[in-house]
This record gives sequence, structure tokens and C-alpha cells, in this order.
Amino acid sequence: MFRAALQNVDLFWVILLYVVFVPETGCGSADADSCHEVKTAYMMRQIGPVELVPDRPGTDDSLRVCVHPGPSCCTSKMEDSYMAAVRSETQQKMRSYSFELKYLIAGHTKAYHETFESLVSFTSNLTSTLFDSAYSSLASNCRPLVFHLFSDIKRHLSGDSNSSLDNAVRRFYNDLFPLVYRRLLNPGIGHLSTPSYSSLSTNHDECLRLTRQDVSPFGLHPRLLVSSLSRALGPGRALSRLLQLAGEVVNATEKTTLSRECGRGLVRMQYCSHCRGLTLIRPCTGLCVNIMRGCLVGVSELGAPWGSLVVLLQRLAATLATSSNHNSMELALLAVRNHVNDAILHAQLHGPRITATVEKVCGPQAAGSMTTSTQPTILHTTTHAASATTEKSSVTLPPSVDPPNHHRLQLQARRSFPLKGSRGDKSRSLKKLSREFQGSIQRYQWFFSELPEMLCESEMEVEQHTCWSGQDVVESYAGRVVGSTLKAQKENPEMTVRNTDPVLKAAKQKLEQLTQELLVELGWASKARGRGEEEEGGSAQTDGGSGDDCDDEDGCEASGEESGDETGDAPSGRSPGTKDVAPPPRRPVPPQHLSPPQVAVHGSAHTTMFEPLTMVTLLLLLLSPWEPR
Repeated sequence: MFRAALQNVDLFWVILLYVVFVPETGCGSADADSCHEVKTAYMMRQIGPVELVPDRPGTDDSLRVCVHPGPSCCTSKMEDSYMAAVRSETQQKMRSYSFELKYLIAGHTKAYHETFESLVSFTSNLTSTLFDSAYSSLASNCRPLVFHLFSDIKRHLSGDSNSSLDNAVRRFYNDLFPLVYRRLLNPGIGHLSTPSYSSLSTNHDECLRLTRQDVSPFGLHPRLLVSSLSRALGPGRALSRLLQLAGEVVNATEKTTLSRECGRGLVRMQYCSHCRGLTLIRPCTGLCVNIMRGCLVGVSELGAPWGSLVVLLQRLAATLATSSNHNSMELALLAVRNHVNDAILHAQLHGPRITATVEKVCGPQAAGSMTTSTQPTILHTTTHAASATTEKSSVTLPPSVDPPNHHRLQLQARRSFPLKGSRGDKSRSLKKLSREFQGSIQRYQWFFSELPEMLCESEMEVEQHTCWSGQDVVESYAGRVVGSTLKAQKENPEMTVRNTDPVLKAAKQKLEQLTQELLVELGWASKARGRGEEEEGGSAQTDGGSGDDCDDEDGCEASGEESGDETGDAPSGRSPGTKDVAPPPRRPVPPQHLSPPQVAVHGSAHTTMFEPLTMVTLLLLLLSPWEPR
């Protein structure tokens, strides 16, 4: 019992001595003639071989960073280990903070790519069915042409810098013209069965391709198709390009190399206190902010252009989420089918003129026996511009057109064209995806500007009455806290900052150039603009995209499949040569209003189609009170 009491007394004195002599911070001290606490922290953080830590504090004249009078638990080799460890720790923290942003960008990049690919694939198949159902003699040869056209459209939407809608549409119609000329306009030429005609036919087809734009067999429809696709696919293409660049910028910041001067500052902030046995004390907030801003000055310089990129991403997502019938990507892709059909119809209606012109330019082609004889069937599309062309043209319909079946084919074409998708199709997914992305990316507008402060917040989890100033324990940091810009870093009291990382500098230039280029390309800003002009142009465009309170997802009829070819898809700023193209209507006309019986009103003249009424019906109509609608 006496021995147990003696042990309790010894334990009491040990605790009392520990409370009296250990500093308030709860840290060990190198002056206590032991480096046990330093060795424990060194081992737990896996900084390096624990054998490098001395058992007792001593003097090392080779120290370069953690220099202070008196004994120290650090050596020059430990400083090198601290330098490597602190760089790795800081980069790991940067990656952990940017992980969510990187995942957000990568996930939505993939989601948009899959959505665009699905939409393009669907509309490609839909366009191919036009030749299967209406132009069977062209179907086998035109299917690869349609595939290549939509492959180019998919590349354009993915942001490929080498893609061009104008070149894609030109190549498609250049290759289509020889087929239409030989099998629809001049079916007597057909497929030449004699091998001796093969070279002659090839040369003639090449002449047709080269002179297609001069002959203009398809009228304004190729130009209207380019204009419609450029306007509708512009936001999607810009979004793809910005998402790709955003991913590159995030990867560049994660791989940025911290300078040796930065490493020295981080060691002084985080590990020099260990050399004096103070393993639990935290660095002062001002010290941390100065050192982190100095280390990440290149990242902070990305703040302003990154903020502009995020704003532009939001506006593009809003445009895709609230696009009206006049600038809908889905409707523009679906309308390719009608554009192609109207172009072929235009060629058939002007067949004699086209043939006469071709024979003058390329010479007549000898007719050979046909291996197959298929009479073409014209699939008409009802548009105001097409009707005007038909009325003005003096060329009669080809013999293959059956006038009594004209109206039946017209209704069949309308029924076979999906004007409005179902609730679960990709068009709805595109709008839902864009709304989700618009809200998610907004949180990261100032991510790179605030990253140094976020890294310091992780160091200040424990609130203390004293902190480490880089040299000693103080109650508050006495140095001046400087800004995060490169110019402000010239006054940084903790480290010398001369320049920024070349990789981050190049990323900043790419951000500035691409955002300005896309603003001009989308018509949201001019090349010589002020800040106010940019905001005004952006808001105008956003309002234009959603100004029509009715969109497809809200249950409104999506017209434009008929008036979209020559009327709805006509560019707002028409180029010379498009004088006969009617401007797009402000409100799309529902398809059911176009089918007979209908009422045509021209000024005060009214032409009404109705069945003969009986006398009783007429009397009831005359006696019933009239109520305005």
C-alpha cells in the first residue's frame, strides 16, 4: 500500500512539473533538451527518414531557411525534406480543392458530347429516310453523303477548330448534284451499262461538281442551310470549346510548379516552428495569405479571365436551356431534311434551265442504256417561299408528279416529320442538362481568385491566442498583407515574386482570347467594345434566346419544319441575292392552320371554302346574336 501511495505522489509531481514548465501552446520545446516531439511529428507526417531527426537539439551552421539563435532540432537534410514535403502537400491541397470543379467540367463535357452525338445521329437517320421514301433511285448513293454531312456537323459541335459548316454543306451539295442531274433531271442517262462510258461519266460528274455553285441548281437552299445551322449550332459549339479550355486550365493549375522561393516561404511558415519544438502552433493568418498569394500569383492572375469564362458558360447554357423555335438546335438539325428536299424540288422545277446550262458548260453526255429505270417521286414541303417559287416559275412539274396525289404527299410529308419530341427524348435532356450546368458552374466564378485564401483557411482550423510569424511566436501578425496580383506582389514582405509560371501565363492568354473571340462570333460583343457594351450585348442575346415565353418543353407547338426552310431559317441580316426570301414570322404558324379547309385573307377580300348551307341554317345564322371573338 505504501508503494502504491508513493507511485501516486510521483505521478502528481510529474503532472505538476509538466503543467508549470510546458508552454501555454502545449508544445514541446527544444530547450527541454529533447527533440522527441519533433521526431514524432516528422514520422507521423511521413516527411522523410526519421533517422534524420536528432535526439537532442544542437547547432547546424548549414541551415538556410530556419535560422535562429540557440539550439535547433533541424538539420540541413531535414530542411531539404521539409522543402519537398511542403511542396507536395500544397499541390495535394490544390488538387483536393479543384477536384469537384474538375469533375463538374469533365462530367458535363461528356454529357454534352453524348447528347449532341445522339441528336446528330437521330437527325442523320431521319434525313436518310427522305431518300428511301421519296427518291429511291438516289438512296444507295446519297446515304454516304448524308453520313459525311452529319459527321462534319458533329465535329463542328464538338468544337473542332478545323471544321467548317460552309465547307461541309458545299461538299454535300457538290456531290449530290451529279446524282440529281443524271437520275432525276435526265433519267435517260441513268446508269451507263457500257464500260467505255465510265471514264466519260466520271469526267462529266466532276465537271458538275466544279460548276455546281455557278449553275446554282438548288437555288438559295444551300445558303439557307448554312445560315440556319450556323445560327442554331453556334451556342453548342462555343460551349464545347469553352468546356475543353476550362478543363485544360484546371489541369494546368494542378500541375503548376511551385518555385524554390515559394518552397522556402512555405517551409518557414509551416515547419520552422518545429525546429524549436513547437509542433502544434499554427501560422498567423497574414503570414499564410502573403506566402500563399506569392506562391499562387500565377493562379490568382487567372481569376479575372476565368470569371469571364464562367459568365459566358452560364449565358450559353441559358441559351440552350431556353432556346425558342427560331434558334433551337434540335429544330435546326431536324429541318436539314426539309432543306435537302426543297433543294431537290427546286432542281426538278428548273430542270430544263439547269440541263441547258450544264450542256453549255460541261457538254452533252451521251445517253446509254439504263440498268434500272426508276421514276422519281417528289416529296413536297409546304413553305411560303416554296409556294412563291412555284407560282413565279414558268416551268411545269415533271411528268412523274401526279397532281391528284400532290396534296396527299404533302400531308404525308408533314406527318412523317416529328414536329415535337416526346417528354423523354434528347431535346428535353439537353434543356435539363443545360439548366443543371448553369446553376452548378456559377459557384466557381471566383475559384482561382479565392484559392490562396481557401488554402489558408485549412491551416486555421484551430483558433489560438498566439501564432507563428515565421520567426517567433506572436500574438498577431505585424506585416502588411498585400494583394494577389503580380504588381501587388512586389511589396510582399515574406517572399520575392519576379514572374509567373509560363504555363499559367499561356493559359491566361488563351482564356482572354477565346472568350473575346466567342463573344464576337456569337454577336454578343464587338471587337472594339467596352465593358458596358459586352454586358449589354450579352443580356440582349440571352433575352433573345428566352424572350419567346413558349418553348418546346412547356408544351408549345414547334413549327418551323415547313416555314423553317426558306422562311424561318432565313438569316436576319440577309446578304445580296436573297431578296425574294420572306423574313421569319414573329410567331410560328401552327401546322394545323395550313391544312384545308382554310381562309385566305388578302386586304378586304375574303375567300372562304365551305359546304352549301340549307335555308334553315342560314336563317339561324342571321337571327343569332353576333358576339365578337
